[in-house]
Amino acid sequence: MFKLFGKKETSPEERLAECQKKRDWVGLAKAYYSLGTAAMDRGDLNRAQLWLHRADTVYSAQDEVYDKVGEKLTDDCSQRIGRLESEHILYNDAPAQVEEKAAGLGDVRVRIWGLLSLARLVKLGERLAVLPGCEALGRLGWAVDTALHSFQNPPSEEEFNGLRDLAGALYELGDSPAFWGAGSEVPAPAGAPFQVFDLNGMMGVHLEAEAYLSGQMEMAAALVQGQEPPAPETGIILGALLPDYYVRTGAARPEEVPQVKAELERIWSDYEFVCSGPSWEAVTERTAQYKKLDVLA
Repeated sequence: MFKLFGKKETSPEERLAECQKKRDWVGLAKAYYSLGTAAMDRGDLNRAQLWLHRADTVYSAQDEVYDKVGEKLTDDCSQRIGRLESEHILYNDAPAQVEEKAAGLGDVRVRIWGLLSLARLVKLGERLAVLPGCEALGRLGWAVDTALHSFQNPPSEEEFNGLRDLAGALYELGDSPAFWGAGSEVPAPAGAPFQVFDLNGMMGVHLEAEAYLSGQMEMAAALVQGQEPPAPETGIILGALLPDYYVRTGAARPEEVPQVKAELERIWSDYEFVCSGPSWEAVTERTAQYKKLDVLA
């Protein structure tokens, strides 16, 4: 006989929402992993990248969650992520292209290139800062201005401490359920709401911002002491691409999304700009314009 009242099987997406509601982080990691493995097995590599990295972020944030998820899942997830690293997708190709271009630029120009991209995240940061636990993202505008000034003048003690505190807050955000667990989102001007977890792509925009600001502090400290500054990080140069958002909301190939195309054009335009040896006045003007830009529009 047929069961008239059988329990309806829930989809992975429904399990995500239920786990977020119940704060079931083990279940959340498993749901992301399930989505990622299914996407990878059907050859949808961008969505596999999205979901497997989300699973990794969730179970890596807390030791208790990692232990309960189990080595079988975490080992397979890591192996799949490793295999994805060799695929020709935007997540891999864009960083490789930036690294190649940055290799011949010189440290200061690489840092300016990164600063211009960080400036394009200011508006999004302000929007996300209204979410619980995400207040630090609202200070990116101040950080951009302070970092820009630090190229010509050492930051004051107050500025240095402010950069240090902001860098620390951005780093800590990645381990917080406010980032990866709550499903918090804000309206976006041209489509579905933007989740704070959409920053997880490209190695984590919040972490790349932290690395950039830490690098600026290290540069300033080294110059004051007459030492050679460490090589700059390049990850923030791609920070405003935001592929996780577009893949999560339906794009099979994020590089074909108009906003992603526009951001790639800005990245390579900035490369040509820094190669031209611009004046500090020109850098300041370009930075100010970017701070007003809504990259999601």
